[in-house]
Amino acid sequence: MFEKIRSLIFKFDPETAHEFAIKALKTKVVPVKIKNYDNLKVKFLDKEIPNPIGIAAGFDKNAEVYNSLFKLGFAFVEVGTITPEPQFGNPKPRVFRLEEDQALINRLGFNNVGSEKAASNILSDSPKGLLGINIGPNKDTKNRVDDYLKCFNNFNNLCDYITINISSPNTENLRSFHNPKELEELLNAINEEKIKINSCTNIAVKIAPDLQLKDLDFIGNTLLNNNIKIVIISNTSDKTRDSLKNISKFEKGGLSGKPIEQKSNLIIKEFYKIFKNKIKIIGVGGVDSGKSAYEKFISGASYIQLYTGMVYQGPNIVNKISEELNAILSSEGVKNIDEIVGSN
Repeated sequence: MFEKIRSLIFKFDPETAHEFAIKALKTKVVPVKIKNYDNLKVKFLDKEIPNPIGIAAGFDKNAEVYNSLFKLGFAFVEVGTITPEPQFGNPKPRVFRLEEDQALINRLGFNNVGSEKAASNILSDSPKGLLGINIGPNKDTKNRVDDYLKCFNNFNNLCDYITINISSPNTENLRSFHNPKELEELLNAINEEKIKINSCTNIAVKIAPDLQLKDLDFIGNTLLNNNIKIVIISNTSDKTRDSLKNISKFEKGGLSGKPIEQKSNLIIKEFYKIFKNKIKIIGVGGVDSGKSAYEKFISGASYIQLYTGMVYQGPNIVNKISEELNAILSSEGVKNIDEIVGSN
């Protein structure tokens, strides 16, 4: 059905089309029959899930439709990015489709309803699957570390993990948290807050794709030393424009989809060597098929997330990837996908 109506959907600007998708999912009518495969079952934070496929932050920004997304087959859903106070984000237009490149560029700027309203949404609709919450600071905040702590407190014990987003290119200087001193100070503050409020919530960190390889050792060891459980690699790129075909490649913002696939895989490989399986990696960037997912796993990801892939492939994408992955693993005689993680 999606193939038949995609051309109609794409007549609307991307943000309007997204709003339609959220409204459709709010009806909780999800006409997708999910097929599960034994060789795709994995453990995530000690919970068994039917597959290693999640939807990335950015789709369900305000924690409104995560239970419908579980029904589409996603084994875990990450909502957000959510800031302490409500935020409109950057001026429109701020999302652009690059159809020839199977990509999006966005400069949304953390538009969301704020942490209190998002927390209320979750409390009123108990998650029926593994839930992550992605948090960030308000654009006009005077203290970004305090903003992370406020969000952490508001969402503590409401989810399976909280992602510290330090990698969006659309909030000025946010990526400075990749610098040694700032990253250490932020993670120390979060761990101190965890102890203070006796929190058991797991912490993930979302990394930028535009890092210099020489900086990965320090970042990786800082994450290891601060008891980070999950690293998400990667966010959107504010570079990687040279080979793009669509004229929108000149728009300012974060690039997602196929053009950042190889860049993401390279950073996954490097961090996998550093982590030595002590931190699990969620691979993001260009996942739209069993083959592209397989490349993430052999690079070192234990799980994958997608968003742009669903824009172009439609709501049946989990079934599509699962079926193709099952075929690849079966042809190689692999009993469980865990066996191939980091094998490249």
